[in-house]
Amino acid sequence: MNRKRQLTISLAAALLSGMLVYSIYWLQIRQIREEEMVKVVVPKQFIPAGTILEEGMLSTISLAKASVQEGMLTRIGEASGLQAVAPLGAEEPLLAWKVERFPLLPRPGEATFQIPRNYVKSVSNGIRAGDRVGVYLSSDKEPSRRLYAEAVVVAAVKTAANTEIESPENSSLESLTSGDKEKMYASRRDANGTIDSVNLNLTERQWLELDAACKDGSSKVVIAYEASAIDMEEEEGA
Repeated sequence: MNRKRQLTISLAAALLSGMLVYSIYWLQIRQIREEEMVKVVVPKQFIPAGTILEEGMLSTISLAKASVQEGMLTRIGEASGLQAVAPLGAEEPLLAWKVERFPLLPRPGEATFQIPRNYVKSVSNGIRAGDRVGVYLSSDKEPSRRLYAEAVVVAAVKTAANTEIESPENSSLESLTSGDKEKMYASRRDANGTIDSVNLNLTERQWLELDAACKDGSSKVVIAYEASAIDMEEEEGA
């Protein structure tokens, strides 16, 4: 009886030892595989150009190190808040050149409208392309009010000569051709000049509402600067 018990114990110990060795081996193989793989950011579904990326739109997949290309984003946090400047395919690794920080393109469902001069009562002098602005209606017939509940994006701010307002010492065009978007944005922020026309990214509904309110001349819009996400990030980091 004792010999049978000892044999059972020996077999159980051998089985447990084998399972332990196999588990360690499997964990080592898994660790090696994980070390050879890199997680990259991908869209969960097709994303049209002009879309502002949100964390819920993105996921990660694992790629072999040999397949990872320069410029692939590896953290969802660094992609969130950027704008797609090209269509993004589902499960397609997100490349840095396909997104940008300063959203100037209209989003899906929007178009860029140049606001007629006779529709505008006043414009904040400090606004620049990429800023978010509030649009208010000043009327002779009814109380003044905010035209849109949400802020809208400024696509361009032009002088009477139809040129972008920017720093003469640092052309945004030169910055754009060199790929320095930070410097391009800074050149517009540091610029001084008289604003003659403003282009806004609006939906069809927003434009028709503005046009209907202003075309008879009884109402005009006031375009006021509002704090952008970029400004809020800079304040939080200060």
